[in-house]
Amino acid sequence: HMSLVGPRPPLPDEVNRYESWQRRRLRMRPGMTCLWALEGRSQLRFDSWVRLDLLYIDNWSMWLDFKILVKTIPTVLSGKGAH
Repeated sequence: HMSLVGPRPPLPDEVNRYESWQRRRLRMRPGMTCLWALEGRSQLRFDSWVRLDLLYIDNWSMWLDFKILVKTIPTVLSGKGAH
């Protein structure tokens, strides 16, 4: 199951290579968008994705989810976000 907002879904082979600090992102349900999508995921290195996911997890609130969803709409429409 996925939520609208949450950490990027991990690929199974990625999880096997996670360092201990990266495993914390598995505690939260993955989402279709998050901070990494707003930053342009195709231009981010993996460790940057993880750091953005942990920033999201550490600061989670319904208000943060709302702000991410609102910012995702123009990002997707402009083609500047994840693709």
